[in-house]
Amino acid sequence: MNEVRSPARTGAAAAKAAASASEAPLPANLRRNAPLVPTDSAASRALAAVIAILTFLAALCAGAAEIAVSSASQWQGSVAQEVTVQIRPGAGRDIEADVKRAESLSRAAPGIVGARIFSKAESERLLEPWLGSGLDMSDLPVPRLIALTLASDRSPDLTALRAALTEALPGVASLDDHALWLQRLSTMANTFAGIGIGIVLLVLFATGLAVVFATRGAMAGNREVVEVLHFVGADDDYIAKAFQSRFFRLGLRGGALGAGAALLTCALAGLFARMWRSGPAGEEIEALFGTFQIGWQGYAIIVLIGVIASLVTAAVSRFTVRRFLR
Repeated sequence: MNEVRSPARTGAAAAKAAASASEAPLPANLRRNAPLVPTDSAASRALAAVIAILTFLAALCAGAAEIAVSSASQWQGSVAQEVTVQIRPGAGRDIEADVKRAESLSRAAPGIVGARIFSKAESERLLEPWLGSGLDMSDLPVPRLIALTLASDRSPDLTALRAALTEALPGVASLDDHALWLQRLSTMANTFAGIGIGIVLLVLFATGLAVVFATRGAMAGNREVVEVLHFVGADDDYIAKAFQSRFFRLGLRGGALGAGAALLTCALAGLFARMWRSGPAGEEIEALFGTFQIGWQGYAIIVLIGVIASLVTAAVSRFTVRRFLR
């Protein structure tokens, strides 16, 4: 015979079941005080590490480009302050007299503040990188050089000086204003700057791709929460702002770590360059890269890259959420 349940016993059982259900632990993403997009999860820490690494690489590329551009500017400034007079030996001519005549004409020209005559031994040493050392060049017609220092406060008339040298020493003297080298240095500096900008843009693009996949993964993992928010009246803009805020914090953390590591690396590189400057290797490094200091502009660029990485993270996450919610 079936047992008949009383209404009181049925109500007590229902209340007990409801109480046990309310005491059961909720999933992490459905708890009352849990954030919509957790920032302390393993995936969030991995994304912050990826952003930090990419920011570090982009900042190093920007710093290297800044060093190359500043070094090229120093070279251009040094080369532009001097011009060279070349005296070629000729048959039946006294080259020493020709050198003295060219020097006197050059010193008399307006805008020339100094002239330095290279001796025959110095002129021969300039050919060693191409001809090698240990060669007897006494029988070779090695040209003699005169380095002219230009005035910084006024522009010299190099055309008039070139014409005067050609008239006084026809077929012997020539004036080189290093325009070809200046053009090559400018081209090299622009090339390095373009390569640096291209690498930075590629790294930021890679950062955006990483944020896209991380945002889609977070949206898929919080689909139930998003549906509940829609059910209670939250619009897409509210949800997108929540994701944007969380990912901006991740990007800010990663960008700060990457930019800080790049700043420390550049500072240590400059410190080591100053320590090595006293030796022959340091002199070669300084000749190629200057003092290996990026200056305040380089440091500002590195900090700006960290900020841009954070903004890219926030913007890409918001755009991805809006596309996902359509």
